[in-house]
Amino acid sequence: MEVTLEDELYRALQAVPELAGRRLTFTPLSGGITNRNFLVDVERTAERYVVRLAGNDTHLLGISREVEHAATVAAAGVGVGPEVTAFLRAEGCLVTRFIEGRPVGDDAVHRPETIRRVADSIRRFHNGPPIPGLFIPLRIVEAYRALALARGVTIPAEFGLAQAIGRRIELALLSNPVELRPCHNDLLNANFIDDGRRIRIVDWEYAGMGDPFFDLGNFSANHGLAAAEGAILLEGYDGAPPPPDRLARVTLMRVVSDFREAMWGVLQQGISTLDVDFVAYASKHFDRLLAAAATPGFERALREAAGG
Repeated sequence: MEVTLEDELYRALQAVPELAGRRLTFTPLSGGITNRNFLVDVERTAERYVVRLAGNDTHLLGISREVEHAATVAAAGVGVGPEVTAFLRAEGCLVTRFIEGRPVGDDAVHRPETIRRVADSIRRFHNGPPIPGLFIPLRIVEAYRALALARGVTIPAEFGLAQAIGRRIELALLSNPVELRPCHNDLLNANFIDDGRRIRIVDWEYAGMGDPFFDLGNFSANHGLAAAEGAILLEGYDGAPPPPDRLARVTLMRVVSDFREAMWGVLQQGISTLDVDFVAYASKHFDRLLAAAATPGFERALREAAGG
């Protein structure tokens, strides 16, 4: 008899005391590209869990499941992430409590109150305990390029110009450094859940110690925040009207975020088996970062971020 994925998950979950020996129902959850996620219902109880099964070769994307586990535990500790029930290292499974709540819709995410609540959740994690692992995006894009080349992927011509832009940003930020903080680094809309009290954040696989402004720029870029909305985000994060140099850092990190997303899409062309147009994905992010870097606002942000 053919062994299904659900059979394999059931056997693995017998190592979890809360689930061992109980009848479990698995329902696939949408939204993941690098992982498979399942809602787990426990018969005759109201208990619900999420099992996150690591995808193949995700370590090539810079993902460490040990770091993801530590980050999720840290996020739960500050009231932002889901409660961790178990980490089954050999099977690549992370088991968490299901968060009862609703998605944060595309319209809601542009409302000032929602933006402030997101800022509060991001700040709580940034102010939490350190986690293992580093996330340095401009080094990550270089690693993605090397790995993609090794797998026969053609590197887009835009990479050279984007790399030069990245070096200008890095130089500006090095002249006015900030302390590394625990960061999420993948603040896509699907990773937010509103539980009615707080905006909760899931999917911590890219977490690591990094520049907190990358999270703010990543969220801003992923949600297409206008300048006024970005100012609300930073004011909600700081608890005070944002000074120009801090707004400038968010502007620059939006560009860095798109560079990382573009090269993530390039590497996926060499490792993913999914029916996703990663060429178009990479092209979209390259186009956006190059357009942003060609504006007077970008040049002003370079000066202001450097303290000039």
